[in-house]
Amino acid sequence: MSRRESASGPGEFLPPVRRNTAANRALHPDRPWIRAVRIAVGIFVLAAQVQKTFDATLPGNDVDVAQLFSEFTVQGNLALGLVLILSGVRPRSRLPLWWDHIFGALVLYLVKTGIIYVVLVAPPGEPWWSWDLYWPQMVHHRLAPLVTALDWLLVTRTVRGTWWGPLAWLGYPVAFLAFSWIRGGLDGWYVYDFLDPTLDGGWATVFVSTAQVLVAFLVVAAIVHAAGNARVALAAGRPARAKSVRGAGVAA
Repeated sequence: MSRRESASGPGEFLPPVRRNTAANRALHPDRPWIRAVRIAVGIFVLAAQVQKTFDATLPGNDVDVAQLFSEFTVQGNLALGLVLILSGVRPRSRLPLWWDHIFGALVLYLVKTGIIYVVLVAPPGEPWWSWDLYWPQMVHHRLAPLVTALDWLLVTRTVRGTWWGPLAWLGYPVAFLAFSWIRGGLDGWYVYDFLDPTLDGGWATVFVSTAQVLVAFLVVAAIVHAAGNARVALAAGRPARAKSVRGAGVAA
C-alpha cells in the first residue's frame, strides 16, 4: 500500500469532478504563486515576532520576553508562520491528510486574534480599519488574519471537516485560559485585562467576559468550519454530502 493510500485522518476526501478542474488547478495549493505567497507571509509573520522579541529586551519595556511569549497572539502567529512556510515548501501530497484541519484551527485563532484586538485590546480611539500600527502589530493583528481567511476561502481543498472539528479547535483556547489564570495566580501578571480578577468586578466579571469570548470562538469556529466544507464541495462539484472515503490522498 502506498503512502497516499495509507494516509489517514479525520474528515472525508472528496475528489474534484471534471467541470471544476480548471478553477481548482488555478487555485491549487501547489501552484507556484500560492506557495510563494504562503512562504513570504510566513517569513513576514516570523520576522515580526523577531522584532517584537528584540523590542521586549530593550530597557524600559513594560513586557519582558517570557510575558511576550505568553500572549495568544504571539503563540498563534508563531504556529501560523511555520505552517505557512511548510505549506509553501512541501507539495500538498507530501503533507498529512489532516493538514487542512490544522490550517482551519489557525484560521479560527488568527481571525479571533484580529477581532479580540479590535474589541478588547486596541487603544481607545484606534479605528478598527487602520493599518497605521507598529509594524509587528500590523502584521499579527491585520495581515495574518486577513491572509489566512482568504487562503481558507479561496485555495482548493478536498478534505471535508468532521462535525466535531470546531469543538476540537476550542481545546487550545481553553488550555490557554487555564494557563493564563495559573500564571497570573503565581506571579500576578495576566496577559489580558479581561482575564485579570484583581481589576474591578473580580472573578464574576472575568467569568462573564471569558464566557462571551468562548461563545464567540465557537460561533466563529462554526463559520470557519462551514466555509471550509463549502470550499470542499465547490472543489468536488458536489453541493450535497458525499460518501466518506477513508485513507485517500489529496487530489492534484
